[in-house]
Amino acid sequence: MVESRLAAAEEVAAYLRTTPAKLANDRYRGIGPKFVKHGRRVLYRWEDVEAFVRANLMTRTDDRPGAA
Repeated sequence: MVESRLAAAEEVAAYLRTTPAKLANDRYRGIGPKFVKHGRRVLYRWEDVEAFVRANLMTRTDDRPGAA
């Protein structure tokens, strides 16, 4: 699926069908995928992005992440 283990915010935004600005806001709020800071650059590990997707998998519209 993915050749590189690290992805730029633009790549992750395209994968999640959102925008880099939304990812930046999610980083600020602490609700998005885990990320790596390399200087001023923000990078994401694909395994963290996939874990984020799995953690937010819902079966109903009124489901809440983390609710068991």
